[in-house]
Amino acid sequence: MAKLKELSGELREIYTVNSDEVLSFKTYIAGIWTSTKDLEEVKSPIDLEVYAKVPKLNYEIVDMALQTLYRKGRWEIRDMPGEKRLKVFHTLASLLEKFRQDFVNVLVIGNGKTPSAANGEVNAAIERLERADLDVRKLYGEYVPGDWSTESLEAEAIVRREPLGIVLAITPFNYPLFDVVNKFVYSTVAGNAFVLKPASATPLPAIMFAKLAEMAGFPKEALAVITVPGKEMDKIVQDKRIGVISLTGSTETGEQVMKIGGIKQYVMELGGGDSALVMADADPKVSAQKIVTGITSYSGQRCDSIKFVFAEEPIYDKLKENLVEELRKVKVGDPRQDGVTMGPVIDPKTVDEFEFAVKDAVSKGGAILYGGKRLGATYIEPTLIEIDKSKVKDLYLYKKEVFLSIAVLTQVSNIEEAIELSNGRRYGLDAALFGNDINKIRKAVRMLEVGAVYINEYPKHGIGYFPFGGRKDSGIGREGIGYTIEYVTAYKTVVYNYKGKGIWEYL
Repeated sequence: MAKLKELSGELREIYTVNSDEVLSFKTYIAGIWTSTKDLEEVKSPIDLEVYAKVPKLNYEIVDMALQTLYRKGRWEIRDMPGEKRLKVFHTLASLLEKFRQDFVNVLVIGNGKTPSAANGEVNAAIERLERADLDVRKLYGEYVPGDWSTESLEAEAIVRREPLGIVLAITPFNYPLFDVVNKFVYSTVAGNAFVLKPASATPLPAIMFAKLAEMAGFPKEALAVITVPGKEMDKIVQDKRIGVISLTGSTETGEQVMKIGGIKQYVMELGGGDSALVMADADPKVSAQKIVTGITSYSGQRCDSIKFVFAEEPIYDKLKENLVEELRKVKVGDPRQDGVTMGPVIDPKTVDEFEFAVKDAVSKGGAILYGGKRLGATYIEPTLIEIDKSKVKDLYLYKKEVFLSIAVLTQVSNIEEAIELSNGRRYGLDAALFGNDINKIRKAVRMLEVGAVYINEYPKHGIGYFPFGGRKDSGIGREGIGYTIEYVTAYKTVVYNYKGKGIWEYL
């Protein structure tokens, strides 16, 4: 059974243990650890057993939290000097290292991640906190001399960036620690208060991180973790006290949030599913290894997971052979077992969609090269389906993002066909290019309608050292160290008038 071990040290203060050994957590509301009579069950994708419970907050509690953050919290964080904020982030990084095993255990039980993948997420979160100083460079302003226009003679201005007040961060299930930390860092380093709505499927890393933030000395009234079901978020999203909404999730969710949110700043990392374009001169073995990693990493539950492989004719057969060979090496199962490289999918509904997508592809002429089967309520075989280029655009998989390890392989005559098929999707997050012909690579880089292009590498956003974000239905804005600052702050121009003061004597 997927039971969560008791946490260590101060983390024991944020939950109680029920008679059935299920941990009932409190959540952090502007300095107060809060619980409710109505609790939400949290299930492990490993075996669908309940391993934790969290408060199901009503609107009244959230409203009071927003009131506190708006009246006090946004000024508390803004009045904390930047160098002290950096010290808080560095202390948080040390605390994450101290409590590493607790977070790893939660990521394994709650997300179905392998211990290696869970440790990787903790590493990324620690590094993101340590690199907060790189965000600061984008907070510096500008000096504008007035003597370049007759109307502004004897004046000068500074253009500065200021926090927008309160950032509402809505995070997905797949990286429930790193996405929390990333949004927390770029929002609060700029001086914003922070309201976090974690995914209902994986809320514990957010709650545990709030405890570490409290221990690190983050201003108490500038932080809240609201455990509210997504379907009950409309009233909160449209609240005028919130200046920014940063959301990572589906395109459909992003569209709904923007419709009801009104005039605010938005950072939206939405639907994806990337294309790999393999040119004739690529190394078929190395390309296949990287592509299969891009397909199967975290069971394909990544917005930058590879979903389409478009290969030129001369390399096609050899690449196909190598892709199948690499997929055979993937071991699916309980992530706690040795040797398992691909764990479960977050819920049975997604596997239902997988089965539908496979049937749809086969009915339209697709041939299953590997996989295609459901292995349990939340387990699948990693799947590769071959289909003719004339049928690709008819597929459910082409029109929708199916969020797990399934990809389509198609032969193309040239790089132009590959680009056209890649651009034809509604999404435009990333693309991967494999090959060595610099002219083809340069042409593809220019023509691909995506936010990032990876050359001889599978797409991976990492800690955001290189900025990432999509075009078309894949989002608005960019996440990345130093880049997201632009979306959680506002310019303010301050003009100083010195007319008649004798400071300047113009010719």
